[in-house]
Amino acid sequence: MDFVMIETGWLSLLPPIIAIALALITKEVYSSLFIGVLSGMCIYSFSGGGNVFTVAPYTFDMMTSKIADNAYMIVFLALLWAVVNLVGKSGGSQAYGRWVEKRLKTKRAGAFATSLLGILIFIDDGFNCLTVGTVMRPITDRLKISREKLAYIIDATAAPVCIIAPVSSWAVAVASEVSDKNGFHVFLSTIPFNFYALMTILMVFVISFTGRDFGPMKKAELEAAARTEEEAVSDASEVKNGKVIDLVLPIVALIIFAILGMAYVGGFFEGVSFSEAIGYNPTAGLSLGAFAGLITAFLLYIPRKLMKPREFIEGIVSGVGSIIPPMLILILSWSLGGVCRQLIGTGIYISDFVSTSNLPLGLLPVLIFVIAALMSFSMGTSWGTFGMLIPIITMICEAPGAEAFLVPALGATLAGSVYGDHCSPISDTTILASTGADCKHIRHVETQLPYATLVAVVCAVGYLIAGLMKSPWVALPAEAVLLVSAIFILSRQSSKKAVNGDEVKV
Repeated sequence: MDFVMIETGWLSLLPPIIAIALALITKEVYSSLFIGVLSGMCIYSFSGGGNVFTVAPYTFDMMTSKIADNAYMIVFLALLWAVVNLVGKSGGSQAYGRWVEKRLKTKRAGAFATSLLGILIFIDDGFNCLTVGTVMRPITDRLKISREKLAYIIDATAAPVCIIAPVSSWAVAVASEVSDKNGFHVFLSTIPFNFYALMTILMVFVISFTGRDFGPMKKAELEAAARTEEEAVSDASEVKNGKVIDLVLPIVALIIFAILGMAYVGGFFEGVSFSEAIGYNPTAGLSLGAFAGLITAFLLYIPRKLMKPREFIEGIVSGVGSIIPPMLILILSWSLGGVCRQLIGTGIYISDFVSTSNLPLGLLPVLIFVIAALMSFSMGTSWGTFGMLIPIITMICEAPGAEAFLVPALGATLAGSVYGDHCSPISDTTILASTGADCKHIRHVETQLPYATLVAVVCAVGYLIAGLMKSPWVALPAEAVLLVSAIFILSRQSSKKAVNGDEVKV
């Protein structure tokens, strides 16, 4: 069925608001997302002259179209989780955990190692979430780092790193949205103005090194610290005769062939530049990498009789089966985003508000940051948000006297988009981070939200400074000082509450 977008004004805000509110109130994501999609389809159907009988067909048409649009993502996730499951059954994860455990003796070292690995895998945020979670979860469990903390570190080193990495699918996506032949140069210029990404990375390392947690995360960490040794590793499978190479080699093969796959699919070997090639169809390349990881695991495990062929196939099937629950969330969130972006004009409604604002130009960066954050949070997509806002921002900054605000405004757009995506319960990255950490999705959202929002508030102050000075170099150190001070103050308050028994009862 061919959908035609109609503008529904303020009604276009209702579906994401309904879905997010229900998810936070009921702590049940599946029905909340489905009701959000249904409400959007009701608005679309009734506003377009349809009736109640067209709502269900429209809903399932949207869901099937989103499955088709994201087919490579579904294949990649299925293959990746097959590799993940096989690595676990081979004993490779246990062997790696024992090897690393001898070297990582403290929670600080474990958190730092997780953060560093998250930064090193910067090609794609979804790949980052699942790979880092798979590799580090057994180690952080043994060090009694909470699954909520692991999910936060994974999430905070996924999109915030990808959005400032020049060689990533994100860089190409942003550059392609700028109506300028020097779009990639413009993207590079926005990096110092992408305050949220930079401050989030700073916060991850401050939290990792100091252990200064606060809010719901403090409670989660105290609960994790109170677990017995048996509880900390209760989900481990029986001891196998696997070796570290049984974990490392399939993962390394997956990474290398994923990069080569993205380059191949994008035409790098036919003369296309590497940065453009990996952004052409990254999930197709990632699927090739995951398949290569699967083949590597087969060649590594079967000849050494770590598994029988039948066990290997059963491992693939059970691995694919384990991704079905989070995949259902992804399909519903894609459908909700499709309703908002393609049918009822949520993005257009918010974008029109930005373009018609008559505020002083110095306030443009902070205004755009807030609008992009709300838009991304409500739709659960950073790509969709900056894809809608960047053309509007470039038109606004073509006005006389506004040219100097183009780069700061674009930086604020990207930062706000990542913040909203970072903490939205319907975001792909948020879902994949909780999946990779094997953490309850709503728990991840609840514990991450105060951390992400603290950084966002600090960034808003930074954009006020940058808007007045048209430069990031005063705002950045001011933000860093403000952020670190706030972390220490809030953690001290949470520690006092814990001593008084308000944070957690063990």
